[in-house]
Amino acid sequence: MAESAPESWTDTERELWEAFREGEVFERRCGRDDIDDPFGDSPWGPERTVGADVLAHLLLAGPQPTAGRVASLRMSGVKVTGSLNLAGGHLERYVELRGCRFDHKILISEASATTLRMVECAIPRIEASRLSTTGDLHLARCRIPEGIRLTDAKIGTDLLLNQAVIGGDRYGRAISADGMTVHQDLEAERLETHGELSVRTARIGGRLSLRGAQLHADPHNRVCLNAVRLNVGHTLYLTSSADGGWFGSRSYYGSGYGQSPAPGAPSTPFRAYGQVRLSDARFDAACLISGEFHLEGDDELSLRRIHTPELRFTCTFRPTGTVSLSRARVGNLVDRPDSWPLGKHLGLTGFVYENLRPAAAFTVQQRIAWLEGSAVDFQPESYEQLAAALRRDGADDDAREVLYAKQRRRRETLPLPARGWGLVQDVTVGYGYRPGRAGLWLLLAWALGSIWFATHEPAPLKADEKPHWNAVLYTLDRLLPIVDLNQGAWNPGGTSQWIAAGLVIVGWLLASTVVTGATRLLQRG
Repeated sequence: MAESAPESWTDTERELWEAFREGEVFERRCGRDDIDDPFGDSPWGPERTVGADVLAHLLLAGPQPTAGRVASLRMSGVKVTGSLNLAGGHLERYVELRGCRFDHKILISEASATTLRMVECAIPRIEASRLSTTGDLHLARCRIPEGIRLTDAKIGTDLLLNQAVIGGDRYGRAISADGMTVHQDLEAERLETHGELSVRTARIGGRLSLRGAQLHADPHNRVCLNAVRLNVGHTLYLTSSADGGWFGSRSYYGSGYGQSPAPGAPSTPFRAYGQVRLSDARFDAACLISGEFHLEGDDELSLRRIHTPELRFTCTFRPTGTVSLSRARVGNLVDRPDSWPLGKHLGLTGFVYENLRPAAAFTVQQRIAWLEGSAVDFQPESYEQLAAALRRDGADDDAREVLYAKQRRRRETLPLPARGWGLVQDVTVGYGYRPGRAGLWLLLAWALGSIWFATHEPAPLKADEKPHWNAVLYTLDRLLPIVDLNQGAWNPGGTSQWIAAGLVIVGWLLASTVVTGATRLLQRG
């Protein structure tokens, strides 16, 4: 292998050859921000220009390093002309490009590499389907107007897209990464996309962070985040990003990497302008959602059938479209009453949660209104689920309130005669969940019965006996179905007979409700 650069290369490219062998940074920045800006219009001359074929030669068939050095491709402030085609190649050398410009897209599909770092670079498009790396893939602060393809790629450690600005391809997709595997974290904080971010069936070994990301759907493709069947080994963050330290940072991450904003601190919220699909996703630690969802028409934030030990839904800006949790299963549900959409834009069919851990005051009446804000008609299992969660927290009174609301809501779905009977049960005994109301009706029946029988003394059951008459005790004896107050020696007739029979029926209906309520109180004590 020749240890000198090909004669056809320019002087700049020969210098790059030597820097590659030495493992040194090929630095071409002049120190002026207006000229060094890779996204600006300032022209870069031949002293800052190399051909894409030169980079391909170095990476695929480059020279051996100088003795005692490690060869690597490290460039800053360089313009690359032509199409860089590394598809199917094996890149053994470390690659780090900072502040570079590319005239054409990068082709690196089916390639294998160690670590690839392209930071703050202008690249028209990256084709990297089935790329395999043993280390990181860094694209932080890059601008890629025609999108990235990472379908079925395998990233050995981290994938970093912090502060990148990525446009869409002809299909309206900014990032196509279906089936991708990232062994550790996927960090895309303050990412800005103009097109669909698709990570369907992807597997992330650690965290997936979209803190402060701004996702815009393409006008012809209303999906801005498509993460159907995504599997995250730790936590998904669709939350705010603290503002401090990001701008002007020269690190790979920005000093805000991995941080959540302190309460009241300046921050940039996660924003989604279009549909968000997380259906059938799995999050092994938690799913944290506190961003802004600007949904139009039939747009939906779909959390259908997700599984996670904890779902934090604490948006300070109500989603403008539909949020669906149908058949989702979570452990702790952490939420706020003002985080959920209004106007029947909530799907809770089959939603299962173990515990309620509200992040702000959430009364039982607000929780019932949350249930009844569901996008579908009466669902008894939703009330049962809520009542069970409240019981597990020891809130028995709130659980009964929910079950009472369930019966009242059910009444609206019944035929007219059944609705009438249901109304009677509601008014009299509160469907058994208002024992105090039944007690008041008992007292009223006792008072009215006593007044009637005080002026309508019945005849004795035996004509030759004249027991002492007590209208109050007689009425109470009729009302209490089990207790015998020794008032059976009277034989009321006519209207009094019907009133006595009515008191017996009322007693059976109301007294049993009162006894049940008292039993619950004693058990709780």
